Amino acid sequence: MFYSDGQWCISNPNASDDVLQKGIDWACGVGGADCSAIQPNQPCFEPNTVADHASYAFNSYWQKNKKQGATCDFSGAAQQVSNDPSHGDCKFPSDP
Repeated sequence: MFYSDGQWCISNPNASDDVLQKGIDWACGVGGADCSAIQPNQPCFEPNTVADHASYAFNSYWQKNKKQGATCDFSGAAQQVSNDPSHGDCKFPSDP
């Protein structure tokens, strides 16, 4: 169960799509993030942009691993925010 502590990890608007895609590939692969929600026909697939998918993947990884010392950085491609990026049926987890 997730409880909001007001912290999320999303894509940095200044990061290039190439850097963001590399972050997605790492987070959803080696990083072990749950990226099922950004697959086609899932609640976070739309908007179908690299930046939006990166935000979900980065946050999924960070929420899962921050208690073990994970950071919200992804080589400068991510940033920590206090505004919930959830939209519609797409819910971004936040775990204190």
